[in-house]
Amino acid sequence: MYDEEAEAYASTTTSEGGGRNLPWAGVGAESRTASVGLPKPEALRLMEAVVERNNLFQAYDRVVKNEGAPGVDGLTVSEFKPWLQRHWVRIRQDLLTGVYQPEAVRKVEIPKPQGGVRMLGIPTVLDRLIQQALNQVLQPLFDPEFSSSSYGFRPGRNAHQAVEAARRYVESGKRWVVDLDLEKFFDRVNHDVLMARVARKVEDERVLKLIRRYLEAGLMEGGVTSMRTEGTPQGGPLTPFTQKVICADGLV
Repeated sequence: MYDEEAEAYASTTTSEGGGRNLPWAGVGAESRTASVGLPKPEALRLMEAVVERNNLFQAYDRVVKNEGAPGVDGLTVSEFKPWLQRHWVRIRQDLLTGVYQPEAVRKVEIPKPQGGVRMLGIPTVLDRLIQQALNQVLQPLFDPEFSSSSYGFRPGRNAHQAVEAARRYVESGKRWVVDLDLEKFFDRVNHDVLMARVARKVEDERVLKLIRRYLEAGLMEGGVTSMRTEGTPQGGPLTPFTQKVICADGLV
C-alpha cells in the first residue's frame, strides 16, 4: 500500500545506497526544476520527462521505500535492482516508442472494518516504478485544479490538515456533518470519461495510451486473468491520481 500523501520525493540517491549503479545513472542531464529536481513538462515531451534520470531515481526510491508485495511475476523489491539493470534499456525503448504493455495486476481482497472486502490490484514492481514516474510528472499539471477542500493523496496535504479544517468549521458555528459513501464508485469509473479528462492537459499520445493500458490491465486471480473495462482498483501509485482526476469536476 502506498502512503496517503503524494508529496514530492526529491532525493537523487536510492534507499539501497547504490543509486549510481542503476541503468539510467549515466544518462546525460536533461532539463529539470531547481526545487525538486523533476523535469519541466514544458521543456520535454511528457514521456521523455517520465524516463528522465532524476525522475526515475525518485520513483525508484519511493518504490523501494514502500516495499510492498510482488505482482504476478513474483519479482520482489529486493530482487528488482539486478533485474532492472538487465532489462531497462529495452523497457525504456518500449516506453519511448509507445509499445510498452503492462503486466496484469494480482487480485487481493482485504477485509473492511465495517464488513465486506476491499479489492486491491497489486502491480508488478516494474509497473509500480513506471506508474510512480508517471505520477510525479502528471501530478503538478493537474493538482492546481483540484479542490482546495481535498486533502488525500496530494503533495503538501495530509489528514491532520483535514481534521484542522473540520475543527474550524465547528468553531464557525456549523453543526451538521454529512458522511457519504458511494458504493463501489471507483470500481465503476468509466475509462472513456476518465481519459477524456486526462487528455485535456496531456497531449503526448504515448502517455495517454500507457495510462489507458494501466486502466485496462487484466486482473489475475488463481492464475486466471480477467479483462477490465471499467474502474480504477486500488493498489498502484497511479490510482490516486486517476481518482482525483475523475473527481475534479465535482462528481464527489
